[in-house]
Amino acid sequence: QVQLVESGGGLVQSGGSLRLSCVASGTIFGGYVMGWYRQAPGKQRDLVAAITGSGGTNYADSVKGRFTISRDNAKNTVYLEMNSLKPDDTAVYYCNVNYLRFGVLYDFWGQGTQVTVSS
Repeated sequence: QVQLVESGGGLVQSGGSLRLSCVASGTIFGGYVMGWYRQAPGKQRDLVAAITGSGGTNYADSVKGRFTISRDNAKNTVYLEMNSLKPDDTAVYYCNVNYLRFGVLYDFWGQGTQVTVSS
């Protein structure tokens, strides 16, 4: 099993910045993808950004140019640097780790951290 612990959420004014962190522990096999998703009230959970073990990244169009995902493989930690925050970025942000092993997809989630952007 994999445990994910997120930190760094909070309340920030529009235009401000926050940095989220997520530490993964437990049995993690190689080639895993780490990412961040978010879910606003009444909406589905959507991908914000993801990063592979080799550093390949993928971003939602709405955050391109404002958010940066990075990871420290030695620490099993993924970060999300969020700049120029907007009220529409308000949501619960979830850390995700997933990997494929012997044809089975393993998918793990953190408990979520609230990000609130005031106008």
